[in-house]
Amino acid sequence: MSTEGLVEVVLPGKVEPEGLEVRHGAVPVAGPGQVLVRMEATGVSFAEQQMRRGRYYDQPAFPFVPGYDLVGTVLATGAGVEPALAGTRVAALVKTGGWASHVLVDAADVVAVPAGVGAAEAETLVLNGITAWQMLHRKARVRAGQTVLVHGANGGVGSVLVQLARAAGAKVIGTASARHHDALRERGVTPVDYRAGDLAARVRALAPGGVDAVFDHVGGRGLTDSWRLLAPGGTLVSYGSASTRDDDGSKQWPVFKLLGRVWLWNALPNRRRAYFFNVWAGRALAKNGFRARLRADLSQVFAALQRGDVTPQIAARLPLDRAGDALRLAESGTVAGKIVLTP
Repeated sequence: MSTEGLVEVVLPGKVEPEGLEVRHGAVPVAGPGQVLVRMEATGVSFAEQQMRRGRYYDQPAFPFVPGYDLVGTVLATGAGVEPALAGTRVAALVKTGGWASHVLVDAADVVAVPAGVGAAEAETLVLNGITAWQMLHRKARVRAGQTVLVHGANGGVGSVLVQLARAAGAKVIGTASARHHDALRERGVTPVDYRAGDLAARVRALAPGGVDAVFDHVGGRGLTDSWRLLAPGGTLVSYGSASTRDDDGSKQWPVFKLLGRVWLWNALPNRRRAYFFNVWAGRALAKNGFRARLRADLSQVFAALQRGDVTPQIAARLPLDRAGDALRLAESGTVAGKIVLTP
């Protein structure tokens, strides 16, 4: 058992990034079926940007510890857990609680990180990698020779998604601000500046027959354009409502609107398909199946990393006690990839 103390970052309410609180306490003890993980890397995702505004659709009541995923080493195991897990580097998807030096996780929810893969590099591929892989291969089922459109191609999920799509043999069109275009071209992506006006027309010029899949985290009015850009047989995967981050009102309403649009489009007589992707879908009804898919898909992402199909894109590394600065940087819209927090 570690003699270190617990350090955690608490979101006390609807605050600016500077309002995050760093608290200290006793290291928790692993209970039955749990492992105690010493965090080595956690990340800043879009979910935390929504949570601090009270805008994430199923966030817990304030105060709580944010942190959607983490990578770390198992320090101790609880009753009923294989003791040999101790000392293993693992990754976990937790939704909240990751911004802490020590985290309790159900042993069934951890996935081993391959030897030789660094903690920060692995961290960029946990939430982002699972999301990208499942949208690409389980929802859109993209095949070689197809053309896909990725919105936010420089972001945490987008930067992984474009690499996995290219590895699958797809042609990729990616939206991003002009400062990221050279980096996207280096990855074989055709960039489009989403700020330059009439985005849909410029995508149509690149894909006159439509695209085979669109991955849209923005939501809002632009989602209709994403649907209309699909070729016959194409798939729209909506996985967020970034455009509503700063809105007032119900935090559930943007999600309900997305679900309503998806249902309506799928009810129409057409050859296109729409999905609203939620990485947690199915967990409540079939936890074992959910865990099996997560383990299989994250293992595939780590294998892609080891093959060189995916290069981790770390936008910045900051210590845990500077989580406020990290969140402010993430919200600036100036970075590419994922911001990683370390102990």
